[in-house]
Parts: sequence; structure tokens; C-alpha cells
Amino acid sequence: MNIIIFFSIFGAFAAGSWFVLDWMNSRNPRAQERLDYLRDPRAARAREAGKTGETMARVLEKAAPTLAALKPKNERDAGKLRQKLDYAGFRGEAAPGIYLACKFIGMVAGLVLGGGTMILLRGLGSESLIKGIGSGIVGFVLPDILLWFRARSRKQKIFLGLPDALDLMVVCVEAGLGLDQAMRKVTEEVKKSHRLLAEEFAICNFHIQMGKERKEVLRELGARNGVDDLRSLAAVIIQAEKFGSSVGRALRVQSDSMRTRRKQIAEEKAAKTAVQLIFPLVLFIFPGIFVVLVGPAAITMVNEMFPAMQGR
Repeated sequence: MNIIIFFSIFGAFAAGSWFVLDWMNSRNPRAQERLDYLRDPRAARAREAGKTGETMARVLEKAAPTLAALKPKNERDAGKLRQKLDYAGFRGEAAPGIYLACKFIGMVAGLVLGGGTMILLRGLGSESLIKGIGSGIVGFVLPDILLWFRARSRKQKIFLGLPDALDLMVVCVEAGLGLDQAMRKVTEEVKKSHRLLAEEFAICNFHIQMGKERKEVLRELGARNGVDDLRSLAAVIIQAEKFGSSVGRALRVQSDSMRTRRKQIAEEKAAKTAVQLIFPLVLFIFPGIFVVLVGPAAITMVNEMFPAMQGR
């Protein structure tokens, strides 16, 4: 056990030292960093974040080829994995390998930390073995949970920002701009308020400039985000262009329907609030009120019923 603890501490210290040295070697001189920051603060922050992400990506990409057991076995499973990553916004070529590497690292970390902690506390036994395996399973599943939360948050942000973007697109189309120019204008205007939606429209503009058909680009827009409103928007625009109807009117109707749906969701959440408040009221608020209201009366009753105890 002492040997295992010694090698664990040595490995952790060596890994930490390697990361620190790699980080120090990759940095520019401090004076150059200050000059870059004063010249363009936003670009300097983005460049610093990109360097950190590239370092982690290189480490995980090196470990990814050894994880052949976790890779999808057929095209269908690979497509499902790619779709999950697309919904969360991870669309790089190395995203599946990095994701599987994170699952493997989480499993190993859970086994080492959970199992080692239980062995140190309880000793080597069946209980420690079971809890160590459970920790490994939790570490293996944790990336899936985080990916699901990120995808859900991303879909929610796109859904909430879509009516505002459609209103601006309607104004642009009715002012005489084409659909491509309207999407480009919306991308520029909503970049600060709805960044994710602006990025999606920017990808669509880029694909159209590269020569893809608008119909195919709009279908991909709904498919790669998993948002039903984007799918319906793509279908509405495709149908309007196919039958020659007014694109501006179709966009206005779609915007009104999305805004109505958003209002209904808010009303539904407000109606559920009364029911959801029952549990904190019963568990936390009612006991305090009960003590405040009944406590003095209970003390008075005890003093009246047991005067001998009061004298003592």
C-alpha cells in the first residue's frame, strides 16, 4: 500500500510539473503579452483561450487512438455520436475522439480516486471494490451528462433568440433584401445578443457562398441543432420558395407562432410554480412557523402543568 501511494503521488506530481512547464514554454514574454493586450484586448483574450484549448486537445488527441474499444462499431452509431456532439456545438474533426478520451479518463480517474480513497479508509475488501467500480462508472457517464446539459442549454438559447432574429429578417426582406443578404444582416446585428444563433446563420451564409443549394443548407441548419423551430423555419422557407409565395409573410407568420409558443411555455412554468412551492413550504417554512407560533404556548402549558419543575 505504501508503494502504491508513493507511485500515485509521484505520478500526480510529474503530470502537474509537465503541464506547468508546457504552459510556461508556450507563453510569449510578459512585455509582448501586455502590448498585445493593450493593442486589442478582445483578440488577446480569444488567443489565450484558444491556446489553452489547443493544449488540452493535443493531449486528448494523443490518447484517443488507444481507445479503440470505445469507438462506434458501425456507421449508425458513429452518426448518433456525431449528432450528439453537433447538438452541443462540438463540430471539429477530432471531437468524437476527444469525447471518448474524456470518458476513458473520467473512468480511470473515478477508479483511482474512488477506489483508492475507499481502500485507504476501509481497507481492501468487497465493499471498497464495489464502491471503486461505482466511482469508475460515474466518471464514465459524467461526460454524457455534461454533454446533455450543454446541448439542452444551447437549444434553449437558440429557441429564445429565434423570434427576435426572425423579426429582423422580416424587416430586411420587406425592405428589399434577398434572403441571403437578410441572413447576413441578421448575423451582424444579433452577434452580441444571440451569439449562437448568429454563428448558425454565419455557417449557412458560408455554405451558400461555397456553392451549396439554399434548400440543402436550410435542412442542415435544422438537423445539426436539434431545434424543432429551426426545422419548421427551414420547411416554411423551402415551401415558400417552391410555390412562389411571399417569403416575408411566411417569416412573419412563423415569428408570430414562435413568439406565441414562447409565451405559452412561460405561462405553463408560471402555473407549475404553485405546485412546486409546496415541497419547500412543507419542508422548510412550515416547521419554522410552527415553532414560532406554538413554541411559546407549549412552554406556558409545560410551566402550568409542572410547577414543581418550574421551581427547580
